[in-house]
Amino acid sequence: SLPGHTCLWHVAQCCLVGCLAFAGWAHAARIKEVASIEGVRSNQLTGFGLVVGLDATGDQTMPYTTQGLSNYMQQLGLTLSAASLAQLQMKNVAAVLVTAQLPAFARPGQLLDVNVSSLGNAKSLKGGTLIASPLKGADGEVYAIAQGNLIVAGAGASAGGSKVQVNHLSAGRIPDGAQVERAVPTALQDGSSINLSLNASDFQTARKVAQAIDRRFGTGVAQALDGRTVQVKTPAAPNDRVNFIAEM
Repeated sequence: SLPGHTCLWHVAQCCLVGCLAFAGWAHAARIKEVASIEGVRSNQLTGFGLVVGLDATGDQTMPYTTQGLSNYMQQLGLTLSAASLAQLQMKNVAAVLVTAQLPAFARPGQLLDVNVSSLGNAKSLKGGTLIASPLKGADGEVYAIAQGNLIVAGAGASAGGSKVQVNHLSAGRIPDGAQVERAVPTALQDGSSINLSLNASDFQTARKVAQAIDRRFGTGVAQALDGRTVQVKTPAAPNDRVNFIAEM
């Protein structure tokens, strides 16, 4: 019986080694999955706008809707008197807040998706068109212009005193509804090094990232500054730096 037991023991050892090897492979991760380059990120844009062409479902006597329309008319060369503004009943116009994400390295002419949400008491934005609305960043500068026809996922109907509504009617989207007008500068090409920011603060992960980079590119290329940041020396030329980051 001893030879049989010995054989089973060897089989068990082989299975254990195989499982450990598979476990190590399964937990392996690329650097791009656990860290990002510090300073390379998206930026939030927001702006005020007007949605026109509604079927009597717009704002009801909201002051900022009236003021917004007056300002827009002045840009077109039309001036409305105070008496005229007081008499306006703009049921087919709604004041909205427009938001978008400006991705890293976005260039003028690139198109962005925008979200449009009602600011007033508009019943529905369905069928409306957003007129040209500047989108600003946190610094107050205009980075994109949004305009286009809204897509509203909700639906509603009413008759005989009954009302049925599915999803939201006061918010919608405009795919490719904004065009970038200004690029956001990044610090990717500044200095002799870049910083990797870990997705989660962990000293062991920071150490392993630095060790993996050193094994690939040579000792002293990377160093962990703390549990979140790893500093990496990079080539000075822009093309060489991009190739290095791609390899890393």
